[in-house]
Amino acid sequence: MRPPEAWAELPFFHDDLPRIEAALAAETRQILPPAPQVFAALDACAPEDVRVVILGQDPYPTPGHAHGLAFSAEPEVRPLPRSLGNIYKELEAEFGACPPTADLRFWAAQGVLLLNTALTVPAGSAGAHAKLGWSRLTEQVLETLSETPRAFILWGNHAQGFAKHITGGDHLILRSAHPSPLSARRGFFGSRPFSRVNDWLIARGDTPINWTTPEAPA
Repeated sequence: MRPPEAWAELPFFHDDLPRIEAALAAETRQILPPAPQVFAALDACAPEDVRVVILGQDPYPTPGHAHGLAFSAEPEVRPLPRSLGNIYKELEAEFGACPPTADLRFWAAQGVLLLNTALTVPAGSAGAHAKLGWSRLTEQVLETLSETPRAFILWGNHAQGFAKHITGGDHLILRSAHPSPLSARRGFFGSRPFSRVNDWLIARGDTPINWTTPEAPA
């Protein structure tokens, strides 16, 4: 797998990736997403372009869904993955609109890093690569991004467990329940993460994120 050029100096790519690649090569199950898309989130956002970070867990385990960005799926995916469906319900509540498809690559184009803490999954086996070593990359990405104030959205205990790698001051760190159907009603719905991020960006003199309409101004 080709390391994303803008992040290639992270120690992970020298110290950890060769071992992960060997483990993936020995895997007999189909690996998702396809190899060229494993680092798609980092390819889409160089460090200097990241304004918002949203952490996910691992790619969707259904073939044809995952394309390397947390919570995002290929545009033709219907019905929406359940967590993404709840994210869209929250967007509707905040803005009265939501994206027309499951594809969130237009968020990445605005500096929203949609990073899973495990970048691969065997088809049909959610969480099976959670201990493969990908978390070292997440830790190093967060430490790198801590150098400049940014917004971090941490949904659920898993994502919040990485908060210790966000250092320094002046960040916006939003913690709430995960949008999963198992927990969305216990603190995700009504948490208004997208409006709160935009309010923070505007207060800093930055452009808000257009969360709802591809190729339209915020």
